[in-house]
Amino acid sequence: MNVRVASGNFPDLFGVDKAQLKQFGEQGLLLDLTPYLDKELKQVKEFIGADSLKKGTVNGKIYAIAKAPQIPYNTYWVRKDWLDKLNLQPPTTFDELLNVSKAFAEQDPDGNGKKDTFGLTGGKLAAFAPIFGGFGVGNPGEFYIKDGKIVNSLYDPGMKDALAYIAKFIASGSVDPELMANNGLQHQEKAIKGQAGIIWIDWPNLTKDQFVEQIKKVNPNANWLQLAPPKGPVAQNDGSWDIGTAPGLFVIPKSLEKDKAKLQKVFDLLNYVSATEGSRLVQFGVKGRHYNLEGDKVVPTDLMGKEAGYTWLYQFTGRPEQAYLSVKFAPQSKYIEFANKQPRIQALNGFLTYPEGFNAADANRFIEEEMTKFVYNKRPLGEYDAFLKRLESSMNYKVFLDSAVKQLQALGYGK
Repeated sequence: MNVRVASGNFPDLFGVDKAQLKQFGEQGLLLDLTPYLDKELKQVKEFIGADSLKKGTVNGKIYAIAKAPQIPYNTYWVRKDWLDKLNLQPPTTFDELLNVSKAFAEQDPDGNGKKDTFGLTGGKLAAFAPIFGGFGVGNPGEFYIKDGKIVNSLYDPGMKDALAYIAKFIASGSVDPELMANNGLQHQEKAIKGQAGIIWIDWPNLTKDQFVEQIKKVNPNANWLQLAPPKGPVAQNDGSWDIGTAPGLFVIPKSLEKDKAKLQKVFDLLNYVSATEGSRLVQFGVKGRHYNLEGDKVVPTDLMGKEAGYTWLYQFTGRPEQAYLSVKFAPQSKYIEFANKQPRIQALNGFLTYPEGFNAADANRFIEEEMTKFVYNKRPLGEYDAFLKRLESSMNYKVFLDSAVKQLQALGYGK
């Protein structure tokens, strides 16, 4: 894409990431969509919503159509059959969650006479997302609004309390010993194999047919129960959800404004896939072949899963996520709805572009390393302020903080 852009060989409509959006927008290579939103792109504007429009903004101008937002998938899940075996109830508070985790590690819930199970697993520190949420803070490094002000979780007083509780949890000996090494779906594999009794994971990776079959092969009596977030000392949040993240960003080259007819055709396409008929086509396939309608309800045929998979390529403006998933994954609809309705802190990081001189990869790696030291008691929490000072001085984090606040305020968030 960079080669094509450099040579002026632009597609009429193409996808970019946040860095490319900022780069191409500031170079004047993209069409400013702002003047077209109320008329030529009215259907698109109504479909994706006001927050999505902000995601395509660079320096106050909207250069990208951001796809309609997705919905959260993750929750805690617990082995209900293990709870029953140990005469325990589904945990509803932090302390109950910790007690269940310890019982799963110590009381042989699978009944094999071996101490080969542990309580909690997940993908690194994300496994404790509801713990951070229960102290009213986002995951490390996230921005959100608190008491009307923009806050970064690292500077939220509740962060140290959250880290202290997570350290207590880990010190119990009931957490997956490889938690911070888990990559991809290694935590899912441990749950399927019957090694863990509590997992922080998205609903597809426990409830899709192929995973249900794998779980039953290991233990036909295995029964995974979706949990609401445990109540914490400050709040009850299933972690956080970044409302600024876009599933995709599509842009139009500025050069296309010279060809009014072609530009209008691109607008027509975007509006079509944002209206009822076109949206159904790119979600579900061809009416009468891949789906039928009962009133306004979409009813899949057997061919939807076999033939209509290509259509997602053309979801340029996204889709109504929960309604779409409830059709495509009807047996899992209760899990989809449950995950989506849980309370969450609204993180704003997805709206941000990184300022010059700030290396996000290095900063995030440093944050994860130091957070890990705190929760594994490799570094005392009394040194937390020293950690922040080093982050600001050696990682240019202060530059990022100042830039983030300025960007978010320009979009109308906080003070």
